Amino acid sequence: MLPGSNGFAHRAGSRIIAFERIAADATRPNCSVSADLILSRTLGIRSQELPLLCLRFLEHQGPAAESHDLTFAKEDMRVHVDNCAAERVAAQKRKSSRRLSGAAAPPSQLLRPVLETG
Repeated sequence: MLPGSNGFAHRAGSRIIAFERIAADATRPNCSVSADLILSRTLGIRSQELPLLCLRFLEHQGPAAESHDLTFAKEDMRVHVDNCAAERVAAQKRKSSRRLSGAAAPPSQLLRPVLETG
């Protein structure tokens, strides 16, 4: 279990985010995840997203992770970027399918003038 971030530091172009795990024996070992800031910007990942991404990365490592100092690598960042792109495409498809299925008549056909004869 991970209660959250204990803070972060910058070192050699990386943001290092510290976490505290809660082990099965109730000990609280510290661990950290570093992320390359230049690489994250290149891939379009905002620095505000990094703590949560690193927390998810750490959760996927599981409680039996060998190392206490991990790296959120390019491959992991690429997976996140690809997932975000897929979500945007799916949302766009849903949005466009709603437009097509609920398409109404053009406004010019809805407001026809009524001519009175008389």
